Amino acid sequence: MSKLILASASPRRLELLAQIGIVPDQVAPADIDETPAADESPRRLALRLAEEKARAVAKSNGGAFVLAADTVVACGTRALGKASDEREARKFLTLLSGRRHRVYGGVCLIAPDGTERSRVIETQVKFRTLGTEDLNRYLSHDEWKGKAGAYAIQGHAATFIKAISGSYSNVVGLSLCEVDGLLRGLGYPVKEV
Repeated sequence: MSKLILASASPRRLELLAQIGIVPDQVAPADIDETPAADESPRRLALRLAEEKARAVAKSNGGAFVLAADTVVACGTRALGKASDEREARKFLTLLSGRRHRVYGGVCLIAPDGTERSRVIETQVKFRTLGTEDLNRYLSHDEWKGKAGAYAIQGHAATFIKAISGSYSNVVGLSLCEVDGLLRGLGYPVKEV
């Protein structure tokens, strides 16, 4: 049986896969430049980054299934990446406050024979209006660090969410419905749980 390699360092993606009984044989984060291209839409950015990560890892791991993903939070046409510091995290959260935004999850799976399948999953999230005290309390913890848009829906930021339309697991970091379909579609032996 071919092994499965997760091309991501995200512990959240490992936890999500474990929820559906999938434990990768190896974790091999891809080292790629994640800078958006000029005029690149957030949707296209999520897809391109997932594909580039998968291809980079598959290049040195022939004969394996390689799964990669990327999450981009978008407010309008602006992509909100991982905040570099608390000031930028406050800026991102203030921008999202009281608004609806989109979370794009790019997923790419490369099979041992080189067949590649990619998807972009879109989830809409509506934040309640955040006050200064909300922001101060949230930013006093490290939960925002390393998260697209500077928040984790599965953590304390769950109190910010008024509504969600689409895949919850996509906002956490990996759409399980899409991943399960891609794995099954390319012949990876998904165990029934």
